[in-house]
Amino acid sequence: MTLRVTLLGTGSFAVPTFQGLLDSAHTVVGLVTQPDKTGAGHHQHRNPLKELALACNVPVFQPEKASAPESLEVLARWQADLYVVAAYGQILSSKLLHTPRLGAINVHASILPKYRGASPIQHAVWHGETVTGITIFQIVRELDAGPVLAIERTPIGPEETAGELEERLAQFAVPVLLRVVDELDAGTAHPQEQEHTQSTYARRLSKADGQIDWRCTAAEIACHVRAMQPWPKAFSIWQRPNGSPLRLLVPRVSTVSDSSNAAPGTVLISSSGQLLIKAGQDAVLIEQLQPDGKRAMPAAEFLRGYPIQSGQTLSSRDNRPETAFKTD
Repeated sequence: MTLRVTLLGTGSFAVPTFQGLLDSAHTVVGLVTQPDKTGAGHHQHRNPLKELALACNVPVFQPEKASAPESLEVLARWQADLYVVAAYGQILSSKLLHTPRLGAINVHASILPKYRGASPIQHAVWHGETVTGITIFQIVRELDAGPVLAIERTPIGPEETAGELEERLAQFAVPVLLRVVDELDAGTAHPQEQEHTQSTYARRLSKADGQIDWRCTAAEIACHVRAMQPWPKAFSIWQRPNGSPLRLLVPRVSTVSDSSNAAPGTVLISSSGQLLIKAGQDAVLIEQLQPDGKRAMPAAEFLRGYPIQSGQTLSSRDNRPETAFKTD
């Protein structure tokens, strides 16, 4: 016996899951994805899920609200046994979740109950986690709180950015998801309740989250820079003595030991010409910089073109981010 499956998803994270379902023994009866969006200059944003569905002759439905009564009527006609949700981006009503006979399951990029919410990958990197994973769980009304059907873990590379990790987890999720779908089909799945008292929340990021807080330790700043790639990108503001403040994107850094008494955010040009910024503990070696409106460049090239000097400062956030770093 095979299942009739509907995928609800929008982002690129869901593409490998969708392809895996298409290649499986199960039947994908439709794709539910967000409405098409138009960017600056009336440029149409690509939706790779929609493109894949159309290429495979899978019906596509793009409702403003998937839980609206008229949307439920469309979905009911597809007669799906199971909904698979991956990076969809809408709150789903109880009525929608109970439309298929096996309910709805979610592909979530963390080890639940840790990092429930919209940005689990970024928050795991930001917090300095060394292990993350994929959780497949039964969706309930409470955010990411449903019974767990499977968890698979994987290390986070010490230099891995959030974007690189997302691409890897998207592929990593496929066999986990397909195993769960087969178990649901066979009636052998064993849902396990989450340890709700251990839950943490990974809120949606904003552009402001990219600003570096130089009062953090160098290790924490390095994690923050990796977490902000590819969006919203880590940045700092150079308070130029004889010019307007300049916003600097910071794509790559590493950490170095430093016992100086300089204030956090102070520029330290080393004897070998390296660009260092003092942190709350130790210092950050700037490997690349991207001035506003310019291309990214090695720090050495930046120093040749911009008169930043030792003792000048890069500004910190006015408030520390709403996220607690690990203390172990």
